[in-house]
Amino acid sequence: MPYPNIFEREVSDGIIERLNTLTPESQRRWGKMSVDQMLAHCNVAYECIYEPDKHPKPKFPMSLVLKYIVAPFVVGEKPPKKNSPTGPQFIISDAREFENERTRLIEFINRTVKLGADHFDNTESHSFGVLNKTQWSNMLYKHIDHHLQQFGA
Repeated sequence: MPYPNIFEREVSDGIIERLNTLTPESQRRWGKMSVDQMLAHCNVAYECIYEPDKHPKPKFPMSLVLKYIVAPFVVGEKPPKKNSPTGPQFIISDAREFENERTRLIEFINRTVKLGADHFDNTESHSFGVLNKTQWSNMLYKHIDHHLQQFGA
């Protein structure tokens, strides 16, 4: 099943509306992260795009594992499973400031929509090699959608 196109304003606005239903008291339905940690976790995906020096790129042989084994699950159309393993840079173990993390995430989403799908088409991702615009959209949309579902948003 194709995912909604995160580069379309109505889709990204829907994600932002869902983000705005969250509160610092929002409770998870599964997993271990608190809502502030989840927001920080979702920000890591965008930090890899817009702040690439913040997280080192994977080195060989992990780069090959990510590109050829993990990427098809991340950028494809199959939904993620609950409690799936995550990369070390995505693990947030400390408390974060809820509103700061939500604001950053909304700014990242708006920046992505403003740049548009063509900006991302056939560009290299941090961990998965060159992706087309559909793969970029799938990766970004399904990650945040998965975690919004985790918190009932």
